[in-house]
Amino acid sequence: MDSFELNKIMGAILGTCLVLMVTNFTAQAVFSPKHMEKPGFDIAVKEEAAGGAKAAAAPSEPIEKLLQTASVEKGSTAAKKCAACHTFEKGGPNRVGPNLFGVVNEKVGEGKAGFNFSAGMKAKGGTWTFEELNKFIANPKGTVPGTAMGFAGIQKDSERADVIAYLATLADKPVPLPTAAK
Repeated sequence: MDSFELNKIMGAILGTCLVLMVTNFTAQAVFSPKHMEKPGFDIAVKEEAAGGAKAAAAPSEPIEKLLQTASVEKGSTAAKKCAACHTFEKGGPNRVGPNLFGVVNEKVGEGKAGFNFSAGMKAKGGTWTFEELNKFIANPKGTVPGTAMGFAGIQKDSERADVIAYLATLADKPVPLPTAAK
């Protein structure tokens, strides 16, 4: 093999390497990944008020009045926000949160077989009445300090009433909605 043949082979190898390197640089420029500042997703959590106290948004109207115009169908749709952590069917599994079938008038912090409630939820005590559910769904961390629930709450009164009306239907014997006090 003469030197001219050897030069052609080396030129082809170098040319191929050059083409591959240019293609690599171009691909990195076009398809560069965007690195996040910190890993994970943002979860909506209420801001603390100035002074360090949690801003507790109290429901503006009594739940009895709100339930008079509540829609179970809208509540079913709005409850899809909860479906990431809760199930709703009878005998459904516990997820991050307990199954919510039959939650109305159930004891707070107990009652769901196999679910380990947070210390804050166990310490709360009482039952899940319509009023208690209304307060809790509006501001979970403010109502039950120490709860493991990371949900910021549902601020809109009518949407909260719809969800509570839906939860009331989830039972072997659905809980009747209260009537407004006159």
